Amino acid sequence: MNTKPYLRKVYWNEPTMTWWERAYLFEILRGLGITGGVFIRNMWRWMTGRKGALTTYYPEETRADYAAGNRGKHILTQRPDGTPQCIACNMCATVCPAQVIEIDAAFDPDDPAHPKYPSRFEIDYSRCIFCGLCVEACPEDAIRMVKEVPELPSADREHMWLKMDELLAWHPQSDVAKPYPPKPNAVPLTIIVAPAKAGAQRRSSQDTGFPPSRERRQGPN
Repeated sequence: MNTKPYLRKVYWNEPTMTWWERAYLFEILRGLGITGGVFIRNMWRWMTGRKGALTTYYPEETRADYAAGNRGKHILTQRPDGTPQCIACNMCATVCPAQVIEIDAAFDPDDPAHPKYPSRFEIDYSRCIFCGLCVEACPEDAIRMVKEVPELPSADREHMWLKMDELLAWHPQSDVAKPYPPKPNAVPLTIIVAPAKAGAQRRSSQDTGFPPSRERRQGPN
């Protein structure tokens, strides 16, 4: 049986405390002073009819001080004719750690510069973790995240599936880093969606009780 006493390892850069910090009470009083000062200042502002602490009463109010790099709601950038810049390479869906992006690819032989496009592009915001990896992985600058998150919360999971029409239209942007020429003799399009397939997936999820993404990914263990 090993009876050797335990010796704590001594590090070369081990911090040392001053006598003021070792007394402990002074630091406690200093912390209470900072907390109490903030509380009294905000309380006085509230009593005099001003807004004290930065509290936003969502959804009636929205914050105006979002950081420029805040990862908020997604958008799909557009080509000059209004079609999505996305080439349906599925890199964003592949890199997504929460597996919330679902894409169906289609082919347009009449568009030699951009023949592959998404016929369906959906994001499940009930499971999205807003990591931004989809934006970093995209080789076409086709998906972005803006700092705002308008009308995102919902009491129904089905309403938190953002489809391609909303991703293109709610905050349209076309200043892409890799522009494609418009389709020859193209008429500006609003959106190309596959509503029947999406509706079938929703009905199937109601029968099984699972969200569409979970239902499709289930398989033999």
